[in-house]
Amino acid sequence: MQHLKNKPIRNIKKELLSDNWYTLNKFTFDYQKSDGSWETQQREAYDRGNGAAILLYNRDKGTVVLTRQFRMPTYVNGNEDGMMIEVCAGLLDGDNPEDCIRKEVEEETGYRIRDVHKVFEVYMSPGSVTEILHLFIGTYEDLMKVGEGGGAESETENIEVLEYPFEEALHMMEKGDINDAKTVILLQYAQLHKLFK
Repeated sequence: MQHLKNKPIRNIKKELLSDNWYTLNKFTFDYQKSDGSWETQQREAYDRGNGAAILLYNRDKGTVVLTRQFRMPTYVNGNEDGMMIEVCAGLLDGDNPEDCIRKEVEEETGYRIRDVHKVFEVYMSPGSVTEILHLFIGTYEDLMKVGEGGGAESETENIEVLEYPFEEALHMMEKGDINDAKTVILLQYAQLHKLFK
């Protein structure tokens, strides 16, 4: 929490509201406005840890590997069946981002990948969630498939592994069939950087 000690912030008080699944804290603090005056503000911040996500791509086949799973928060906010098509992702849980994403790829997709390339870090919902997401791209080949994937049973994951032609994935994104932010970002990164030529 060293970032909270920046000059325009003072008198920070933290109150734990929940630590059931992850932690929800309420912060009360003084914030210095641009005119130099101070005002007291309150904000809630949900801390679920940092994470990593990766777009798996095969240039020769012109394909990407994505996952499909149920996401309760989307269901309660209008996603009719709660299912989301996403890139492979997971929480760091103490691992460095590169090790985390290799482990998540094998658990979720069944591929044991070697090389990963970090493209950037993003805050996905900075108004309410503390998470930094480390975004990667990585190549896969059929011979790297060492298991079925599907996620870790201990984490109650029921993940379907999908392989799409890259152009079809872009079309799905444009139609709104793929509307997960990290997935949209990485698909657009692949398009912008011409990963498929």
